[in-house]
This record gives sequence, C-alpha cells and structure tokens, in this order.
Amino acid sequence: MRILITAGPTREYIDDVRYLSNASSGRMGYEIAKAIVAAGHDAFLISGPVDLPDPNGCEVHRVETTGEMRDVCVELFERCDGVIAAAAVCDYKPLHRLSGKLAKTGEPISIDMIETDDVLAQLGSIKQHRWVVGFALEAENARENALQKLRAKNCDAVVLNGPAAIGSETNKVELIDETGNVVESWSGNKSAIAANLIAWISTHLSS
Repeated sequence: MRILITAGPTREYIDDVRYLSNASSGRMGYEIAKAIVAAGHDAFLISGPVDLPDPNGCEVHRVETTGEMRDVCVELFERCDGVIAAAAVCDYKPLHRLSGKLAKTGEPISIDMIETDDVLAQLGSIKQHRWVVGFALEAENARENALQKLRAKNCDAVVLNGPAAIGSETNKVELIDETGNVVESWSGNKSAIAANLIAWISTHLSS
C-alpha cells in the first residue's frame, strides 16, 4: 500500500513573529510512519513543525500552516491508497495577519478569528476508492464527538484518544470503525499502537 500520514501541529500567524499552535509533539504520527515502512508499505509523511528526525524510508514533506498541509495532502492523496490523519491541526487563524510585530500598548486587544481549512473533511470528500482514518483527541463526550467526526468527515475509522497523549511517549486509544462500534482498544508505547493500527488497516481496509 501507499499510505499518506499527517503528523504534528500546524501554526497560524498573528503577525510576523507570533503564532497560534498547540503542544503536539508529532510522535504518534511519526511512529505510524515508521510502522508503515516496517510493514513493507510506502509512507508519505506530511509533518507540521516538530523536533523529530525524519523517519527512515519514507517521503517527508515539511509544512507550517494548515493551508499548506491541506495543499500537500490533496496533491499526494491522488497517488495513495489511503490516509491516516494524525496531525493536530490548528483549528482557528486570525482573520487578518498583521505585518511586522504587534507592539505592546498597555491596553487590551482583540483579534478576530476564523476557522482554518478542514484537511480531514476535504480528504474524506474526495476519497472515492481510497480509505480514510482520522484521529480524534477529545476531552469531553469523547465517543459521541468521535462518532460525529467519523460521519461528518466520511472516515472509514477513527482513532479516539485524550489530552494525555500530547507530548507523551505512550497513549491509550480506541479504534471505532465505520459501523460506529469500538473494534479495538490499545494502550502502551506509541510505537506498539502504531504497529497494531497498521496491522488492522492491512487486514480490514486494504483492497
């Protein structure tokens, strides 16, 4: 198989110096990329800004903003069999990016925000014969929100995890398939979870 994988955070700039982002380390996505290669498949990794070396044996594309990630994903998805969207993209961006550096005035400021492009939803809308696996990081109403994501974004499966996964070497996940049922639960090192996920995809989604 030829598998697209997204990893890490994205950044949305307020001005030329400051940006919005999150604390994602990218480790889960990178371990999945390694597991793809270890299983004998071709991996295409689209990574936001992380402090991790490129995994051996896969094609790596570094991006910064959510829009950049969307563009590269759409381009590469055409020649892949499926995508695993593990990136923690920034959901909002300033309506207007300021030029230079916003100066302190001693007064409160407000910044108008708009939603960024939904990378996973766009890939789900154009998947055709390909499969789509998303990640859902949820703090409240976890399964309900994951099911909404599964259906709204036309996923074949969703990996549900929680905030404890951020920056950690371990994770605890539930795999929800297209029927809305929890079909697998894994916990432990992210490398082991990644291997289990690729094995499940190879059995259940590979044509």
